[in-house]
Amino acid sequence: MIAGLTVADLARPAERRLSRFYDAALIVGGSIAIALSAQVAILHPVPITGQTFAVLMVAALLGSRRGVLCILAYLAEGLLGLPVFAQGKAGLAAFLGPTGGYLVGFTVAAWIVGALSERTWDRRVLSMAGAMVVGNLAIYACGLVWLFCLVHVFAKSLGGGVLAVGLYPFLAGDVLKIVLAATLLPSGWKILRHFRLDGAPNIR
Repeated sequence: MIAGLTVADLARPAERRLSRFYDAALIVGGSIAIALSAQVAILHPVPITGQTFAVLMVAALLGSRRGVLCILAYLAEGLLGLPVFAQGKAGLAAFLGPTGGYLVGFTVAAWIVGALSERTWDRRVLSMAGAMVVGNLAIYACGLVWLFCLVHVFAKSLGGGVLAVGLYPFLAGDVLKIVLAATLLPSGWKILRHFRLDGAPNIR
């Protein structure tokens, strides 16, 4: 079993110039996938989206370095005014609103899940589920701290409290996302063991 490799590394070109282009394409493509997933949203003020699933899956596929760069590219796109955040939001206002902490948490979660995947956590169901749980906890921690600050600094009412708005509505959906990721990635590795390209690293 080769540590340090993610699924994306298996097709990475050996030639230096091509490998850089490959990495850049993955980072941009991942940011686009996250932006698209963010547009599937329900509830308010912190919407339930497919965004967190995309963030964690991209990190698991790309690894810690590319995963973090992908999130930073996504956040930069939003800051520049592109409507990539949930419900088509963009700009600095999105960071200063109720979802700002979750956006920051994406970067932390991407590093954690990517790093764990590089340590082969993405090749077994239980370890992949554990990585996704840790990633989700990182997102929750950043998001809830920011919501808490909004409530107490600006004396805003969130109709039931921080946990009722920023945590409880997401738990059931996140369980489904974790189950899906814990099934997909290890299954993908099993398929790759049988259909790996000539010259690709040995996968066990």
